[in-house]
Amino acid sequence: MSAGQIAALIAAGAFVLLVLLLAIPLLKLGRTLDEATIAIRKAHENTDPLLIGANETITHVNTQLERVDGITANAQAVSGNVSALSSVFTATLGGPLVKTAAVSYGVSKAIRARRKRRAAKAERSSRRGKK
Repeated sequence: MSAGQIAALIAAGAFVLLVLLLAIPLLKLGRTLDEATIAIRKAHENTDPLLIGANETITHVNTQLERVDGITANAQAVSGNVSALSSVFTATLGGPLVKTAAVSYGVSKAIRARRKRRAAKAERSSRRGKK
């Protein structure tokens, strides 16, 4: 064998060794990709029940929101009726009640003033009797 053939044989051996060393990571990468594919397939299979459950939940929430809308509409109607009733009450009874309150305040103030004057008069007369 000549030197060129020996060099070629060494180069071929080195190339085979390089291919063998690169084959191991490629095989591991292939297994990793297979596992990733299996995981993605399982995740895809498990999303159907989740999506069905989410759809049922959204349907239930929409039903509850419709009920809340009805309750809100009724509460708004009740508050409107209360406001109207309050306006009617104020218009019909408000004036006389204010006048009655004013009269009762004036009478109570007059009674207090009269009692005060009587007490002052009685005090003055009791002082005169002591002297």
